Amino acid sequence: MPTPHPAVSLPISAGLGLRAPHLRQVRQEMPAIAWFEVHSENYFVSGGPALAVLEEIRQNYPLSLHGVGMSLGGADDLDRDHLRQLKALAARIQPAAISEHLCWSAIGGRWLNDLLPLPYTREALDQVCRHVEQVQETLGRAILVENVSSYLRFLPEEMPEWTFVAEVAKRTGCGVLLDVNNIHVSACNHGFSAADFLAGIAVGSVGEIHLAGYEEVDGLLVDTHSRPVYPAVWELYRAALERFGPLPTLIEWDQDIPSLDILQGEAATAQNYLDTVTEARHVRAA
Repeated sequence: MPTPHPAVSLPISAGLGLRAPHLRQVRQEMPAIAWFEVHSENYFVSGGPALAVLEEIRQNYPLSLHGVGMSLGGADDLDRDHLRQLKALAARIQPAAISEHLCWSAIGGRWLNDLLPLPYTREALDQVCRHVEQVQETLGRAILVENVSSYLRFLPEEMPEWTFVAEVAKRTGCGVLLDVNNIHVSACNHGFSAADFLAGIAVGSVGEIHLAGYEEVDGLLVDTHSRPVYPAVWELYRAALERFGPLPTLIEWDQDIPSLDILQGEAATAQNYLDTVTEARHVRAA
């Protein structure tokens, strides 16, 4: 049975993004949730109450640090202060995984507050690989890189997105954080096959999966993280599990955040898929 990439020591279960509205409930009730993910940049501080709460929760749950501001695909050099703060946070929290997005979000010292798509060219691939290697050397560990959703493309492309993602993992030794919702969103927006994307990623390179909900805006699917996971995304998730094996899976919900029990319901659905695929693999192996 395929196992998660060695960059990951999360349980092969469904986890949740830990968001501010649920912090008190999690601390007081310690609900039965397998693991939590937090956005790294929210904890780039040397002390204070937010970091203290995170350290408290870390005593009871595995944590994943998920970055949104590294700009791995940017033309500029990586921000050394950003790297320093991530390294300090990782040393303090000892996360079970560290991940970042395959995108760019800054140019000329200006931050654009978005996860912008890359041109899928050899030049961009070389730049991303240099940056991933720099991050991993700084942290002393492998990271995961996530495919992003997109609403435009840089043409002509020298390779499809899945080849680009696979090459980054192959050349740097990093793992893939496979965002199944982002695959569905981008496939619908650009007209490629989500199945081709899955087939283009090497078995054994994936360490984690993300699931989320999207909205349709003016004919485009937009990755808003504001809705339940859609049926088509659940089906693509099943296909991903059948190809890559059961993997740590996160439910993302960052806007219009519902109650914790609703999020736990989404995680329970993901866990049912994980359990079904695990059982089927055991039966085939018997």
